[in-house]
Amino acid sequence: MKKTLLTILQLLVTSALLYWVFHDPAVRAAMALAIRDADYRWIGAAILAYIIVELAAVVRWQILLKVQGINLSNARVAGLFIIGMFYNQFLPGGTGGDIVKTYLLWKETPTKKPGALLAVLFDRMIGLIALIIITGVLIFLRYRWLTSTPATSPYVWLVLAVFGASVLFVTTTFIVSGFNLLHKLPDRIPGREKLLEIAAAYHLYARHWRATIAAFGASLVAHLGTFATFLCVAYAFRANVAVVDFFAIMPVERTISSLPISFAGVGTREFILQVMLFNLCAVPPAVARMIGLTGFLVILICCLPGGIVYFLYRPSGAIGHVKMREMQKEFATLEHEISEQEE
Repeated sequence: MKKTLLTILQLLVTSALLYWVFHDPAVRAAMALAIRDADYRWIGAAILAYIIVELAAVVRWQILLKVQGINLSNARVAGLFIIGMFYNQFLPGGTGGDIVKTYLLWKETPTKKPGALLAVLFDRMIGLIALIIITGVLIFLRYRWLTSTPATSPYVWLVLAVFGASVLFVTTTFIVSGFNLLHKLPDRIPGREKLLEIAAAYHLYARHWRATIAAFGASLVAHLGTFATFLCVAYAFRANVAVVDFFAIMPVERTISSLPISFAGVGTREFILQVMLFNLCAVPPAVARMIGLTGFLVILICCLPGGIVYFLYRPSGAIGHVKMREMQKEFATLEHEISEQEE
């Protein structure tokens, strides 16, 4: 019920934000002009940049799988990953792709389900850690500039609040895991099972620190490649923005649009980019909105092959596709069983 209500709320907010994006006739006319005058060679560059993002993320996940002793062919690892990317974009919540990816991986490696789950979990964790570091560095270096206007300051402070909460979460999991404090936690504490999973991942990946560092490096490439994707889109619409300025703005946009406010960040992304780019870089509102919309469209285009791969993909032992509701139910049951075994 909570998930259903959250999805309905996200759809309502998304509809309201899309109305805001397109309701003004003058802005629509300016957006149409921006489309007409765009340099579409930069859109091609944006697609190429996001393909690099996907390749870096595939490399990261393959490294994490190998640490778990899971050795699949490059084609299968890439296939599973882009299936996950596709569903992360088209399912509410932003983690539906992880469920699909993990379920299919379990079908491939039925004897290594805990390792498969930890690889998917740590893939998220190491991506979060990389984003925390990038956000911290860029905001620290450009804090005065980012907060130089009353319009932009609240959003930078919001990101710093999320940044602080993320740092606290990661630090807490490190401490709890490093000092083996999990056995002291009450059984009914919220999120105890997730902490058990994270602790197991930390211990294993700490022992394989070289592989973990390589995966972290791939995460940095993926995040910076995403920034470059939107920068190329900005140049396509002839926005006169310096690279360092645009990269300083992107952690603000990425953090806020990833919050479960709207469906896939639609509308939120355009609003934040308009506030930041207009007030800090004098980019016209219509162009800022087009950067957000087109950047998201580029990501969708690069993720669409995952839908095709899903219908062609046949994991070992599988006869056909599983309905999403059945997949989520079985995933939750097996995840709980794995957590109990680890205790």
